[in-house]
Amino acid sequence: MKIKKGDTVKVLSGNDKGKTGEVLEVIPKQDKVIVKEVNVRKKHVKARKQGEESGILSVECAIPSAKVNVVCPKCGKTTKVGYSTEKDKKVRVCKKCGTKLK
Repeated sequence: MKIKKGDTVKVLSGNDKGKTGEVLEVIPKQDKVIVKEVNVRKKHVKARKQGEESGILSVECAIPSAKVNVVCPKCGKTTKVGYSTEKDKKVRVCKKCGTKLK
């Protein structure tokens, strides 16, 4: 996958279209990502042990990685991720301005 944990991404389609956030988790087997404060759902939790509280929690759910694009830190635009080699290492690169992505 071209999207990594810690990247800043922008949602391209769906209910949260236009929102930006940080990638919290990447799920490569399902080709999905979990983005901070995007696709938030309510989860009802029942107390399992004594002293534990039950209630309704807000939880970020996974969205397909095809619905998000990486935001370049230099030019600030959404971009596709390209690759180049530097000193026998594969480096992720912004396709629009050519800067290295972390």
